[in-house]
Amino acid sequence: MFRYKKIGYVALNVTDVQKSTEFYDKEVGLLHVEENEKGLSFFRCSNDHHNVILYPSTESGIKRVGFQMENDQELEKTYNKFVKNGLDPREVSEAELKELKQGRSFRIVEPNTGLELEFYSKMMHMIKNFVPTHTKIQRLGHVVLNVIDVDSTIRFFEENLNFIVSDHLGENAWLRCFPNPYHHSFALIKNTENKLHHVNFMVEDIDDIGIARNRILNGDVPIAFGPGRHEPSESIFFYFLDPDGMTLEYSFGMEEFPEEKARDARLLEPSPWTLDRWGGKPSPQFASKGKIEEKFESMTNK
Repeated sequence: MFRYKKIGYVALNVTDVQKSTEFYDKEVGLLHVEENEKGLSFFRCSNDHHNVILYPSTESGIKRVGFQMENDQELEKTYNKFVKNGLDPREVSEAELKELKQGRSFRIVEPNTGLELEFYSKMMHMIKNFVPTHTKIQRLGHVVLNVIDVDSTIRFFEENLNFIVSDHLGENAWLRCFPNPYHHSFALIKNTENKLHHVNFMVEDIDDIGIARNRILNGDVPIAFGPGRHEPSESIFFYFLDPDGMTLEYSFGMEEFPEEKARDARLLEPSPWTLDRWGGKPSPQFASKGKIEEKFESMTNK
């Protein structure tokens, strides 16, 4: 099977690009790279050209998730696997590749949720290092979805995308893109509709969590959950809302898996304490906003 380097970027639809651009710059602490003539706003927290893209839209939500493969050979293996499995990978046009500052890229649609997934191996490397302005963000960590049919979505990720389940909690699952070591690159949470749950950014130390909590609170940004500690990944977390009400997370610390002889996925106790060892409860707004921009009708709605 093919090999990943990491989850590369997330593309979000926002209703007010200027307002969201200021928020992701000033409040989240990403570096604003550029806003193009189409109104797309690019941000990074690494030497990649982008790790977040904001697209202007009448409805907020998640548009696409991009995964970076280890090299061109792994990208070609991925494409061939998708063709063999009848997933209809679609090449990104030269015009859009120029806009995205990426090499060859192609996309498929996850059939249970309608979420578009992109695969690439090359993105423009920025010469100047990402320098944090307040929160010491290390990387884009993961994306989590609310999903109607978790079992079918897990099977798709395992059988077609070479993801490995790290843990189960009832019908929920945390998965990692092999051989990336972090506990999860993607997670699936059982829900009555398919939508975004949250987008995560991993930070350098525990002080980032505490300082962020006070900074967000003092800035009148809605806090959604935390600080607390997750049992599945062992991460200390803090969730807050962007201007469209979509949930963002800072987290510190995460279990890492070896490429070989990794432990089996656990069946975790379905308890609120599993989601937060510290006993906290999320607000009603937690993980409540974020429509998936579906490319076709999902299998669960047929």
